[in-house]
Amino acid sequence: MRKLTIIGTAPDDFKSIVKGVADVFACDFKPIAATLGVAPGEFTLIDIDLNEGAQLGQLKDWIARKPSGAMVLFVTDKSSHLEVMQACALGGTDFIHRPFNKCELLAKLVAGIPAAPVGGAPPLVPQAPDGFGAAIKGLESVFDQASLGRSIDAAMIQSAAGAVVDEIERTGLATWVDTVRAHHSQTYQHCLLVTGVAVAFANRLGLSRADRDRLSFAGMLHDIGKARIPVDILEKPSPLTAGEMLEMRNHPQYGFDMLNEPRVVSAEMLDMVVHHHEYLDGSGYPHGLRAPEISDLVRIITISDIFGALIERRAYKPPFTGAAAYKVLCDMGCKLDQALVREFEFASKFDQHHFKSAV
Repeated sequence: MRKLTIIGTAPDDFKSIVKGVADVFACDFKPIAATLGVAPGEFTLIDIDLNEGAQLGQLKDWIARKPSGAMVLFVTDKSSHLEVMQACALGGTDFIHRPFNKCELLAKLVAGIPAAPVGGAPPLVPQAPDGFGAAIKGLESVFDQASLGRSIDAAMIQSAAGAVVDEIERTGLATWVDTVRAHHSQTYQHCLLVTGVAVAFANRLGLSRADRDRLSFAGMLHDIGKARIPVDILEKPSPLTAGEMLEMRNHPQYGFDMLNEPRVVSAEMLDMVVHHHEYLDGSGYPHGLRAPEISDLVRIITISDIFGALIERRAYKPPFTGAAAYKVLCDMGCKLDQALVREFEFASKFDQHHFKSAV
């Protein structure tokens, strides 16, 4: 039986969770101080205060000694992108948000069990598609770089963008959305959904491979500026004040600045990052552009961004169905390119297979 080491939490707090994983994992509880002298095992769950810096340097060195392929799962708070990036910087391979349940924990852990050798039993759960894995790796890397004020590694995102295009062509939009919702938290969910939607839309429009790659790249980077927005604004559970909304509306410009100083992407890519909230009637931001000033690729990203936000799963609201999200796009009228919106109707049906299977 595989061993799961749980660090930093009293065993009593995890009794109900352990019952859900006991058939697969033997659980061992250790305080962080007692762990650092022992080499990491194959599976570790860490539940500590990531704002307490006293032992984080030692913990990072300890995690660096983990065996190849080992899983280090961090418990993070309230879908905090800052805590997730801290966990990634320490060497975490995945995370789970409070409050979590035993089914979610087991799914995360079992996903880290390697596939059986040829002739043996199949893996306990399906592994995420290659394009998905590449996108996650790229997003984690660039958001980490952005939060630390470092230059963005555009080459990594470019490579991931191509993998996503291949994945969407192979499996389709519905499978991509299912994978994003099942395998990842809200932190990167929006970027992943927008990327998949934009690529599927480009396929629908018959765009060139180069344009599909550009839209995939832009989908992953379009909200990079949010790495500079304070967490208490990003994750505020109630409506934003006028001042907070003003700060939130700075994220396209922040993203532009990150990618332009020094310049790490093309002018075309900067255009999509800084203008994905512009509307054809001039009511968007940050520059109040009007139709003649807004490129076709920006129009596609804007539609994909709105649709992706509506079908997102969040703690405080259920996702829109594809049909309901599409109606919102139609109702926006002259703000969006309605010729493109009509072509986008295909996306309204991405989730119909769920309803058919539920009958």
